[in-house]
Amino acid sequence: MGIRFSAKGRRALVAAALAAGLAVGASGCGGGGGDEDGKPKASASASQKDDSGPSPQEGESDTPLAEMKGQDGLLLQITSAVRDTGGFLTLNGTLKNDGEKSVTVPSQVRGNETEIVRHGRSLGGATLVDSKSKKRYYVLRDTDGRPLTTTGFSILKSGESLAVFMQFPAPPADTAEVVFQLPTFASATIQISG
Repeated sequence: MGIRFSAKGRRALVAAALAAGLAVGASGCGGGGGDEDGKPKASASASQKDDSGPSPQEGESDTPLAEMKGQDGLLLQITSAVRDTGGFLTLNGTLKNDGEKSVTVPSQVRGNETEIVRHGRSLGGATLVDSKSKKRYYVLRDTDGRPLTTTGFSILKSGESLAVFMQFPAPPADTAEVVFQLPTFASATIQISG
C-alpha cells in the first residue's frame, strides 16, 4: 500500500505542477493593452533595441550560479536553483558546445542506473551533495521511471546551446548550498534560492 500510495501521490503532484504551469503560461497570452479608442498602446520594450538572446526566466540571473567544464569543449552553466513548496529543487541552465567542432554529449551524463539508462539520453546521472546533512540527492523520476530532466539530446554543433533542467528532492530548508555533480563535468557549489 505504501508504494502504491506514494506513486499515486507523485502522479497527482506532477499533474498539479503541470496544470499550474499551463495556467501561468495561458495567462501570459492574454490580450488587452489598448486605449479606449481601440488603438494599441506603444510598448516600452518595442522601442528599445532587441537583445540577441532570450530574457532570463523567472528566478534566473544573467550571471550563472555555477559554470562547469566537461570534455570536448562542453560547458554547463547553472542559472537557477529554486526550492519550491512541494519539496522539489529545480535546477535550470544551459549546456553549450564551446569547442570548434560538433560533439556528441557523452552517454555517461545519464548515469548508470538501469532504470534511467533504459529511457535514453538524459542528465539522469546528476546528483546533489548536501555536506551539512551528509546526504546525496539523485534526479527524480516519474511513475514510469523516466528522469525528470532534459532528455533526447545527442549532438551539439559548435557554438550551439541547449536549455536544460533537472529536478531533485529538496534538501532541508536550512540548507543554503549544495555541491552539483554530473559525470564527465567538474563539480560546483550552488546556492539555493526559495
